Amino acid sequence: MQALWMIAASFLFACMGVCVKLAAATHSAVEITFWRSFISLILMFGLVRLRGVSLKTAHWRWQVTRGAVGFSALFSYFYAITLLPLATAVTLNYTSAIFLALYLGFAGMRMRKGILASLMLGLVGVVLLLKPTFHADQLTGGLIGLGSGVLAGMAYFSVRELGARGEPETRTVFYFSLVSSIGAGVWLLFSEIHPMDLRSGLFLLGVACFATAAQLAMTRAYSRGKTLMSAALAYSTVIFSSLFGMLIWGEVMAASSWLAIGLIVASGVAATHFSRANPAEGD
Repeated sequence: MQALWMIAASFLFACMGVCVKLAAATHSAVEITFWRSFISLILMFGLVRLRGVSLKTAHWRWQVTRGAVGFSALFSYFYAITLLPLATAVTLNYTSAIFLALYLGFAGMRMRKGILASLMLGLVGVVLLLKPTFHADQLTGGLIGLGSGVLAGMAYFSVRELGARGEPETRTVFYFSLVSSIGAGVWLLFSEIHPMDLRSGLFLLGVACFATAAQLAMTRAYSRGKTLMSAALAYSTVIFSSLFGMLIWGEVMAASSWLAIGLIVASGVAATHFSRANPAEGD
């Protein structure tokens, strides 16, 4: 089931990416981050109340840390999109799986070579599919994009730790939305706020709704499943994004792009195989 939750999260994240790409034409990265977080906060509060989940937590330090790191990763990712070609920004953000593996290693966990190899295979597929390019004037954006990958990997590690401590995913996503809303809201006090019309408002609403649903699915996948397997399956976001590109913008993929998709699928299958080779051994 954790594999299905991660695939669902990847599809929803791809939907969010489409909305972000469209909303970025009229709003800044911090505005998109704020509306994504604030609308998500409202939705999550309603869901928490509906499910009767208490907002009291004995692990508030982990929740605040996860929220702060997640907010930083989210803003860095959106900001990188405004500075770099979308392909480059996405590729750099997807280095989060590699950094997650490093964090798990630093935490003392044994990582099987097969899973690490599958993660690297998936990253090669992402690079081949998105074909990112760097120019000298994009160094700043490149560093910010890489930073989003570093921070996202750290956020996923925090999600895993919260799940291991018994925190329900609704509570974790609620606090992430709360911390991000506060951070982006304070930032907006010193930034330019652009007017919102019906079209841009729908895009921002789409960013928040898709992101909230994706966060819930992703949090469940990481908290209840094998962490590195979930990280490998997260690469399927690229497949969904490629399909959206064909359907919405009429993008035609070359043979090398289909090869890349094959590598990404192989990465997910390999990660699943190696993680289940010995059920008694946790990843």
